[in-house]
Amino acid sequence: MHSSFNPPIRSLALKHAPRIVVALLAAAAVSASAQQKVNPPIATYWMSIDTSSGMPMGGAGGAGPSMMDIGRMMLGGGAGGGANRSMLLELGSQRSAGGTPAAAHEIPPGLNMGASLPLETPQRAPRPEPREDGVPENFEKPRGRMLIFWGCGEQAGAGQPYVIDFAKLAQGQMPQGLFSRRVNVQRGPSQSRSKTYGDWPNQRDSTRVAADGSLRGEHTVKGNYSPDIRFSLSEKYDFMEPVNLSTRKSAGGGISVSWNSVANAQGYFATAMGGGKGGSEDVVVWSSSNTREFGESLMTWLPPSEVARLIREKIVMAPSTTECTVPAQFVAAAPSAFVRFIAYGEEANFAQPPRPQDPKVTWSPDWVVKVRLKSTTSAILGEDGMSGGGGGSRTGSGDASGGGSAPAADPLQEGIKALKGLFGR
Repeated sequence: MHSSFNPPIRSLALKHAPRIVVALLAAAAVSASAQQKVNPPIATYWMSIDTSSGMPMGGAGGAGPSMMDIGRMMLGGGAGGGANRSMLLELGSQRSAGGTPAAAHEIPPGLNMGASLPLETPQRAPRPEPREDGVPENFEKPRGRMLIFWGCGEQAGAGQPYVIDFAKLAQGQMPQGLFSRRVNVQRGPSQSRSKTYGDWPNQRDSTRVAADGSLRGEHTVKGNYSPDIRFSLSEKYDFMEPVNLSTRKSAGGGISVSWNSVANAQGYFATAMGGGKGGSEDVVVWSSSNTREFGESLMTWLPPSEVARLIREKIVMAPSTTECTVPAQFVAAAPSAFVRFIAYGEEANFAQPPRPQDPKVTWSPDWVVKVRLKSTTSAILGEDGMSGGGGGSRTGSGDASGGGSAPAADPLQEGIKALKGLFGR
């Protein structure tokens, strides 16, 4: 909060102070009467479910593809077709195991992964000593600029691109407008917030999720540091369908991106990133939001209520949407760009005992369970036809005469290098 104030505004506030106080007291009284005392659960269990297609993005069950995933994929090579299914299972408990922690998730036969999946307690890795200057290890100061575009349409709207000068980072200035909106990202069980913790996949078991597996049926989680957890999943909370993107260049210079209507999707969001043209050190970013939005915090699981809010604010696209045109100005600024897309899925919540409807009754759950779903894809932007497979080349083939000139630097890789510096990687 700023220490300065605007005198006219202050005078207006003082004038209406009695009414404001009455309103605040009334709101507080309503809130106090409806507030229910809730004790933390003994055990918290999360299942984070993802269906991914297109180019490979991150590890199994990760929180979602990031800019660093792009770097690893593009610089390390490799592209995948088909759809992959992944799960991240996390059990956190306020109990101690009383010995060696042991827990397992007994899964439905339809998952085709055996009878159960072990939840292993990770070994705590020693934290590296921080540098005296406070700079992250391997930090590389970025150069150039970040150009941010947004919105679906053939032409970019007014005020675009929004430009962030990386050089100001070296002067200790945090770039304004990089994250322009607060997003309610959920925090699940973690080793740091639990007395005992276990997860899957792990070093003991990292079995690949079967392509034809199903989550439908009875689930049981048992361990020596948590109460027994039992719940059932219906078809509504099974793996989501894969997203199939297709692109075509439009007459006005933009790129039309279309996709299939994904069953049970709550909304969609797309973002793209590429290096500046002509070998510049610029990083060019676009998102499908109607207002300026960097979009990195949106590329993960979000609760349906948060997705609904973001749809109302025209940040996330409604589930009825199946097409979005990337503006021509972004395409011109980033000739080789990478697009990421997410379909937000349903969310199931269970608790034992269930929450009392009477707000005067204290709720002390033995356990709570959250099952959240998403479907993601990624592709090179601008390759006509299906873009989910990620198979095509990223740069032009050069002179057809077969001359001996050196190939031009990939602008997308140049953008990745700048982002690695920006995020301290």
